[in-house]
Amino acid sequence: MWMNTWDIERCVAVYDRHPILGPASKTLLNLERWTNENSDGWAYWRKPSNAAKKLMELLDRDYRYGEAEVTEAEYKAALRPIKAFRTRQGADFEIEDLG
Repeated sequence: MWMNTWDIERCVAVYDRHPILGPASKTLLNLERWTNENSDGWAYWRKPSNAAKKLMELLDRDYRYGEAEVTEAEYKAALRPIKAFRTRQGADFEIEDLG
């Protein structure tokens, strides 16, 4: 499962007020934008999207199948590989906290 820029922006709009998927989609957007600014782009550098795979699956699960019961624990688990990527790359994109 992979999301392109349109998919990510759509999730940000759809989940703006969702307590978990809102921050999840904004985190993914932050990562996608950082990737575009620091590489050939989201579509070409696989490491960032591989790190975000679990996060994209959470968003896709709800968006396509209407399974809105995403837990805080699932979000935190999906962030682990993203945080590891951010540390390894010295990246400065923001990971959104649950509000």
